[in-house]
Amino acid sequence: MTLEGLSETPELREILLRHAYRSVRVQLGLRGLLVLFMALTLGFVPPEHDLLACCLIVVGYAAWAGALAVRTRGGGLGPLRWMWLALLVDTAALSALTLVAGIAAEQSWTADVLVNGFYVIPMLAATSLRPVVCAAIAVPTLGASLAVSILTQQANAEPWSSILLRSLVLAGLASGSVALSFVQLSRVLTIGQLLGERIDLLDEIVRIEAHERALLAEDLHDGALQYLLAARQDLDDARDTGDPDAFVRVDHALRESSTMLRSTVSELHPAVLEQAGLARALTDLTAGVAARGRLTVDLDLAGWLEGPTAADPALYAAAREALINVVKHANARTVKVTLDRDGRDAVLVVSDDGSGIAEGVLAQRLADGHIGLASHRARITAAGGEFRIEPAAPTGTRVTVRMPVPEESARSATVARLP
Repeated sequence: MTLEGLSETPELREILLRHAYRSVRVQLGLRGLLVLFMALTLGFVPPEHDLLACCLIVVGYAAWAGALAVRTRGGGLGPLRWMWLALLVDTAALSALTLVAGIAAEQSWTADVLVNGFYVIPMLAATSLRPVVCAAIAVPTLGASLAVSILTQQANAEPWSSILLRSLVLAGLASGSVALSFVQLSRVLTIGQLLGERIDLLDEIVRIEAHERALLAEDLHDGALQYLLAARQDLDDARDTGDPDAFVRVDHALRESSTMLRSTVSELHPAVLEQAGLARALTDLTAGVAARGRLTVDLDLAGWLEGPTAADPALYAAAREALINVVKHANARTVKVTLDRDGRDAVLVVSDDGSGIAEGVLAQRLADGHIGLASHRARITAAGGEFRIEPAAPTGTRVTVRMPVPEESARSATVARLP
């Protein structure tokens, strides 16, 4: 992710602006410190000549810094685009003041003190979120400091070794400012990336909830609701004709609708999943699918662990979605569900002998808003697992889910021995 990428999304653009203006406020504070340093230097160590010119430079620089602070209070991207140019003004103002204070004097400490102000400018540049800009400011600052020191060397009689050592320290500070700018940029990009992932996750949750509601509505409409409507019709017939068979049909319809409602509730949140674990919950799930879908379901739990684990809800939801797709779309006669362990990973495989999935169908269904398997793929992947959909041999489709099982939950389970 880049700064340009952050600015494309409104929420991320807000993050970028907030951090950029925090840097601007730090920069304005340091600039105010530099103005104060210039003024105090002229007050305590005044130059022998051109004091008025030096004061005019400081006053002009202070007025410009104040106007810049007022301009940035409006916010927006505008001030940020040219804020880096202000750093060149800082360098130019300090260089001009140092030269005027020291170049005409036979002996002056003013320039020798003012040249220390160049240490502030790399710190000003370090507040930028653009390391390239920071480096572009650090280089001319170092050059200006060295040039001013050389031009005023005769006035303050500073040894050449002192000039070179001070330039070396300034070069190290400039390099550190570039590194600090990289660190700040990395933090802002990381925050932006995390926020982007959070936004995507919230959108995914909304889509998953909508899918679950639609699935529940479809199950109720195609199952229990049809029996209730039939029971109502039979009840009207029984009231009008007194036919005993009508009462029998009403009783049958109510029993079937009750069974279907109980099955739907159990599939949505099976209590056995928390109490007995995934193996027992899959046993109940596959039995219900076999009864409703008129399929032969082969469940293989060899080697699985008895008792609940932290990975059970995600694996159960994936198995349920895969079986629903088999019933609705596969035209299959048999389904095999395998649950096994591979080291620290749980491996769930749902394969059928149906018509299979043509190339491009999954992408098209996702584009049409059918996100069932896609949402579970996102969940499994986010948990560090793997979700694959591929053709089965000789026909049909195979869904493979591999997901890490936390070590603590794995230790508390034993090999399943189901009746």
